[in-house]
Amino acid sequence: MNATALLLQLIVILATARVCGWVLRHLGQPAVVGEMAAGLVLGPVVMGQLFPEWHAQLFARSTLAGLSSLATFGLVLFMFVIGLELRAHRSVKQQVQAAGAVGLLSMVAPFGLGAAISPALYPALAPAGVAFWPFALFIGVALSITAFPVMARILKDRGLTHTPFGQLSLSAAAVVDAFAWVLLALVVALAGAGDGYAGFAKISIGVALLVAFVYLVFKPFFAWLLRTHAPDGEPSPTVLAALMLGLLGCALLTEWLHLHAVFGAFLFGTCLPRDDRLLESMAQKIEPISIVVLMPLFFALAGLGTSASAFSGASLGAMALILVVAAVGKIAGGAAGARVAGYGWRDSLATGALMNARGLMELIVIKVGFDAGLIGPELFTMLLVMALVTTAMTGPLMTLVAGRVPGPARSPEPGRP
Repeated sequence: MNATALLLQLIVILATARVCGWVLRHLGQPAVVGEMAAGLVLGPVVMGQLFPEWHAQLFARSTLAGLSSLATFGLVLFMFVIGLELRAHRSVKQQVQAAGAVGLLSMVAPFGLGAAISPALYPALAPAGVAFWPFALFIGVALSITAFPVMARILKDRGLTHTPFGQLSLSAAAVVDAFAWVLLALVVALAGAGDGYAGFAKISIGVALLVAFVYLVFKPFFAWLLRTHAPDGEPSPTVLAALMLGLLGCALLTEWLHLHAVFGAFLFGTCLPRDDRLLESMAQKIEPISIVVLMPLFFALAGLGTSASAFSGASLGAMALILVVAAVGKIAGGAAGARVAGYGWRDSLATGALMNARGLMELIVIKVGFDAGLIGPELFTMLLVMALVTTAMTGPLMTLVAGRVPGPARSPEPGRP
């Protein structure tokens, strides 16, 4: 019966994800926005309201264990590729100062605004037993994330990847994501430490030892393995199996440290050699199954955690506040950072618009926070809607600011404020 239920769930989830992705793509949005929206459609907010009995039978809690395991595996594979992409992204080194300015301001502004509105959100939306500061810090992190993959896809689709602001935005997103994941790990560790600061210290020491092991042992070992047995960047089945064992081992250790498997997957990806051929090979092998088949399961599980109460009464005001603060903080912070780095207003505003894209990375962040007990279903729903809206805003804002067809490449304007 469980196998039958799982297969039926897979059919419904994949079909809904493909239809929603197709519809949103034809409306000028990245397909991932439609797939994220499919999770909302499959949850209690839409399907649970329209077909309550059928929805309760299809997604009965007793049948979700297999779905959850597959979704976690897909998430681990996806975050591994994200870590590998950030490691392979060379333009960060080429414009450290500019990327640092944009990354810092586009993170500090929404983080500060998120922390500032936390006192208004905490009394009604924080789960019982969650202290204020872990809650406020998580809200800050959730509002400051940027979706590196979605941004890269938007730039590629519009032919803007090699423009000055395109390269700047990609570099800044890499900086933001790296710092955001570190900060999120600290927040989750603080919340998950049952013994207060002593427990947090134990988790922190465990993470430090894991990072040291990964970079001092795994990094040289896999560099040697790939250099010796995959010099062309194309891993053999044996080398691929070794990579998967290293990936799953790191994911397991971060789970054991009371963090989330995504942190270990991301960490392992960042320790591999900076090689575009390896990145392309791994993406070709992993992304079709992880993005097309497994990630929609993650979206569906996220949708099942939403709450219809987020769309009624005072909750709508809180959702609007979160949305405004998230968008203003990201766009203003990103644009200010680009201006500080010497870019003109057009490129600066385009950079700010791109930094506002949160996409799947935001959904992963809020799901980690939800699983850690930092937020409840109502606030999770609000943050999910914020992720959808801010990502959907990116395309129209880019059209408004930069146009559909890229103009001649413009260099930064040194000396501009």
